[in-house]
Amino acid sequence: MLTDNDRVQVLSEALPYLQKFVGRTIVVKYGGAAMKEEALRQQVIRDVVFMSSVGIRPILVHGGGPEINTWLGKLNIEPQFNNGLRVTDAATMEVVEMVLVGRVNKQIVEMINLEGGSAVGLCGKDGNIVRARPHDNEAIGFVGEVSSVDTRLLETLIKAGHIPVVSSVASDETGQAYNINADTVAGELAAALGAEKLILLTDIAGILEDYKNPDSLIRGLSIQQARELINKGVVSGGMIPKVQCCVRSLAQGVRAAHIVDGRVPHSLLLEIFTDSGVGSMLLASDYSDYSV
Repeated sequence: MLTDNDRVQVLSEALPYLQKFVGRTIVVKYGGAAMKEEALRQQVIRDVVFMSSVGIRPILVHGGGPEINTWLGKLNIEPQFNNGLRVTDAATMEVVEMVLVGRVNKQIVEMINLEGGSAVGLCGKDGNIVRARPHDNEAIGFVGEVSSVDTRLLETLIKAGHIPVVSSVASDETGQAYNINADTVAGELAAALGAEKLILLTDIAGILEDYKNPDSLIRGLSIQQARELINKGVVSGGMIPKVQCCVRSLAQGVRAAHIVDGRVPHSLLLEIFTDSGVGSMLLASDYSDYSV
């Protein structure tokens, strides 16, 4: 149990971090265990509300794969995947949009509001925040890539003190809806907003030297080092698109990108408000250049 003196000491030590990040935009991709497990879900939401309360400008971007699978099952639609991407025919796209925009998004908004924040639920279609284009692989149907980003609506909401919650559904210029990878959407929004940080919540410790050894966490690396790890096969499988997403956002001006273990309680606050953090931080240049 913390004493009153302990609490005051913690607040005092947090001051340099609060001063550094007040007024800065932080884009968080919300998913994995942090979204599925009740205790972790509540902690993430509280962390986001805390950030907003102290003057940081958080934006949440989310997917919802498990929930989509649940509803596909209820409708007797068999989920299919191609190289890790959900095959999205017209019927599946209807379910994806219904679940992500109409259900998961509003659940997150409600949780934030119940914790004292002011959240607004959106998808890429709203205000043309995200325009989609078809993925190069036509076999996967209505899976999209980000064609363009318009941040005006997000900036209006942020300036008014709201927390935007964005689901990764967008449409193309004809109005056709597409399902876009939430990591990709988060990275492109972070770049367009000139965010201080992009944080991807995952179910692993971060980037590991040895994927079998959770103690081999690489805490900091540059774009060049990240590319070398991909070429050497140290970063492989599902981590490749996450690291590439971070690299792309950094190349477009995001100050720092983080891959963080969302299974760790209050992982967001630990990553932002401590020197050591709990995940891997990627920078455009030398890791040692970034300090409070």
